[in-house]
Amino acid sequence: MVRERNLVLYAVCVLLSLYVAWQVREVLLLVYVSALFAVVLNPLVIAIEHLRIGRWRPGRGASIAILLFGSVLGFGGFFLFALPPAWTDLRIVLSQAPSQAPIILARLRDLPYAQNINIPAISAQVASAASSSAGYLFASLPAWLTTVGEVLTSIILTIYFMLEGDHAYDWMLSLVPQHRRARLNETLLRAEVRMGKWLLGQGALMLILGVSSTIVFWLLGVRYFYLLGALMGLANIVPVAGAVVTVTLSALVAGFDSWEKLAGVLIFYAIYAQIENAYLIPRIMRTSVDLAGLAVLIALLIGTSLAGVPGAVVSVPTAVLVAVLMEEYVIHKDSEASSDLAT
Repeated sequence: MVRERNLVLYAVCVLLSLYVAWQVREVLLLVYVSALFAVVLNPLVIAIEHLRIGRWRPGRGASIAILLFGSVLGFGGFFLFALPPAWTDLRIVLSQAPSQAPIILARLRDLPYAQNINIPAISAQVASAASSSAGYLFASLPAWLTTVGEVLTSIILTIYFMLEGDHAYDWMLSLVPQHRRARLNETLLRAEVRMGKWLLGQGALMLILGVSSTIVFWLLGVRYFYLLGALMGLANIVPVAGAVVTVTLSALVAGFDSWEKLAGVLIFYAIYAQIENAYLIPRIMRTSVDLAGLAVLIALLIGTSLAGVPGAVVSVPTAVLVAVLMEEYVIHKDSEASSDLAT
């Protein structure tokens, strides 16, 4: 009777825990993403700790501060020099939009099969959408502020995890039985090394896309080619969605000059996407995180469907963690059983 009562109490506690976890799932996702990025960025912090400036060697806190300051300085300096020309031209385009509208409509009429498209109706819809854009931006302001707040919260949590992650890790291990603790510790340390290598692989993909798109946009004569190329490289940290947004932006900028440049941008990315999916991602990610290309693509799909953009960002490191745990506790389960019998 006591055993049945304990089982019922255990089931109730599990169900209650699952219910609470579901209610705070967004907070848990934010904490998980921050902890995962802390693990991924930890090798960079360790590398900074090994630097020497005279007799001074930065500690943990100073290394994190240097990494944060360098990131802010790099991004801030780039956008400080890259954004003003684009902002100036955008203001000019918006001021000249009424006079340029007939020219744009004339270009549209020259397209093949344009006679089958109701261009005046489309232009009227565009004008109506433009007139209501201010109201839309004002209505969506709370959502944007919430997103910015979540990003800032994630950055702060990541810093705290890098500072005090060892204490949280030791506390988590203390919950595991003594005879299983050493094995779990070794497994998680292996996962940490492979997850850290994910940053190198992802950085390589971002660098390849950023450099190649900058060169192609420069050859095509696309305006702000350095800004658009850098944005494409940076946004590649968010698989699929980041590329779609930046390609759309690049296509719009190129389309203001000529249809040929627009076609060149689209053709370039269509070719690059095939090369990246068929060659770069399977080989770079397999080398860095030791995952099959199919596993990487499946992880991206699952992460995106479960948690959107944050899920896509952390999908591959999470797949690495799951793979290491499965290798140790599923594939090598016999060794665990034999060790239990020995004890």
